[in-house]
Amino acid sequence: MGIKNRLKIMSFLQYFIWGSWLVTLGSYMINTLQFNGASVGVVYSTKGLAAVLMPSLIGIIADKWMRANRVYTLCHLACAVALFYAASINEPGLMFWVMLINAMTFMPTIALSNTISYYCLEKAGLDTVSNFPPIRVFGTIGFIVAMWTISLLGLELSNMQLYIASGASLLLAAYSLTLPSIPTANKKQNQTWVSMLGLDAFVLFKKPRMAVFFLFAMLLGAVLQITNTFGSPFLHDFALNPEFKDSFVVKYPSILLSVSQMSEVLFILAIPFFLKRFGIKTVMLLSMVAWCLRFGLFAYGDPSPVGFVLLMMSMIVYGCAFDFFNISGSVFVEQEVSSDIRASAQGLFMTMVNGVGAYVGAILSGKAVDYFSVDGVKDWQTIWLVFAAYAVLLAVVFFFTFQYKHQPEKLAQTSIAH
Repeated sequence: MGIKNRLKIMSFLQYFIWGSWLVTLGSYMINTLQFNGASVGVVYSTKGLAAVLMPSLIGIIADKWMRANRVYTLCHLACAVALFYAASINEPGLMFWVMLINAMTFMPTIALSNTISYYCLEKAGLDTVSNFPPIRVFGTIGFIVAMWTISLLGLELSNMQLYIASGASLLLAAYSLTLPSIPTANKKQNQTWVSMLGLDAFVLFKKPRMAVFFLFAMLLGAVLQITNTFGSPFLHDFALNPEFKDSFVVKYPSILLSVSQMSEVLFILAIPFFLKRFGIKTVMLLSMVAWCLRFGLFAYGDPSPVGFVLLMMSMIVYGCAFDFFNISGSVFVEQEVSSDIRASAQGLFMTMVNGVGAYVGAILSGKAVDYFSVDGVKDWQTIWLVFAAYAVLLAVVFFFTFQYKHQPEKLAQTSIAH
């Protein structure tokens, strides 16, 4: 089998693991284990905590002491054990600690999978810019297939989703042993621990424009966590209405939510055009407006014919909300920083989004869901409208505080490179 196909399998399994539980675990904890919103938010905050602490540390180990593919194998073995144990837990506190262990070993594998892919492509003499995106797309396909599998098998409210994720982790750990071995890098003798940890990128906070950008990266990271945590429980709650209990939305919510990931593929292709034509500020504002629509359409959507159209529209705009922020933000960071701290700056961007932002979003959204619940019944319309208002507020403040002049030539070159 060619190296590109072997890497596609790795990418597929990498995100199949995540798709098996990320969207549906909240529904399992709320409906089956009877956890409250705050407890669910705390469990989901593990992703944010791990993203702050672990990728840099594991990156140092992979760079300096152990081959990246071996670190990758060990991380997925630990994930398999943690997910297997999590399936037997019914207490919020213990679930937090076990899922924290899982997150601390899984989050670094996202970056490690990219490292392995880049190395293998370069070793094979293949251009990474043109060959890596088709490989990464198989990760999105894996995520979608996992969501469909869990939904069609009726496992959204079952601990079997965690057993399936555990099995996939074990399979990927074994499969990764067959991939080419990656040598440790030769680090510069004068490189400090501050530089190795990526902390030198914090100098960017001295620039007002970059400080504003990273602040909004964190705040939008919180928005992303809200929809990851409570999208599925919201759709499951339509079962409380006798009129909707046998609807497609209630029976297969993960299939409906998977349209969001399908939409991502389309909007990724649109990013170069929008960046070149309108610039990063407009693209980021479009993302914030899309987040508002995502939540607003959730507020008024339901399984009825008209309501289903609104839910479907919410899934479609998710692609714009996610990609126009995450990928465009990465392009902006690469354009703005000097080459000697480019990698560190990208790490800082991901830490703000998937680390600090995800943690804050998980905690606060859980408290908000509990605040707008009466006797365990959640007022989802109010909850989603509050989140939509939050997105609008972000857009307004961002418009007036983020100072940026569009330079089409510079952005065109950067977006083409990506």
